[in-house]
Amino acid sequence: MRKNLLIPLALSCLPVSGFGQPVDDLASVTVLPGWREADGTHVAALQIDLAEGWKTYWRAPGDGGIPPAFAISGTGIVGMQPHFPVPEVYETFGIRSIGYENSVTFPLRLQVPDDGQPVGISGQIQIGVCDEICIPVTLDFAAMLPPVGAADPAILAALRDRPLTRSEAQVGTVTCSVTPINDGLQLSTTITMDATATEEFVVIEAGDPQIWVSEPHVSREGRQLTAVVDMVHVSGQPFALDRAALRFTVLGDGKAVDIRGCTSN
Repeated sequence: MRKNLLIPLALSCLPVSGFGQPVDDLASVTVLPGWREADGTHVAALQIDLAEGWKTYWRAPGDGGIPPAFAISGTGIVGMQPHFPVPEVYETFGIRSIGYENSVTFPLRLQVPDDGQPVGISGQIQIGVCDEICIPVTLDFAAMLPPVGAADPAILAALRDRPLTRSEAQVGTVTCSVTPINDGLQLSTTITMDATATEEFVVIEAGDPQIWVSEPHVSREGRQLTAVVDMVHVSGQPFALDRAALRFTVLGDGKAVDIRGCTSN
């Protein structure tokens, strides 16, 4: 197993104290209470504000980051779907990371009781905040969500700042081939689509958090965008790959395309 490939993550995310700035000054969270939709879904958001120049991470943060983790509770809340605005790609000390600088708003769609009453929520969001070092931070929050509420421009902007769908980006075929390697699988994916940026980045998620995915080697020839990654199960044991569960995100120039699944070559 490629333990050496996991070392940058372990080193960059160690808790650090005594570096000249209190952890409490690095990040804060504000609940944007949002509004209730006709189907009973409540749209709210967590607004994360960071110290100047500090960053936090996207859903798939890259080898040097910590993905956000949400823990929310409240009377009658039976479901939650977070939304992630389009992130930026950064490189520090040769390690690529994907996330947001200075601030980010994460919209939340919450399934709440359809009784026209306010709903109290509380919880935590765990994030990594990074400059030259990366520090895990847990932020607590609590708020009352109104039974009606008004559309919040900050939440609406974050919802609009989303990846294009496969249809919107006019993506054609998406094919994958899998080759066994010593400790896992090598996945080669070819996506038929027009270039979205001068420099394109591809993020591949396996659909299983126990499967580690390497940084991709990306190349393009005409409308054919190819990304090749190694995949290794954290147990070091063989595993089956579900092509339908694969998720591909093409990033570049502040834009993104979200693609689900692939077919065999």
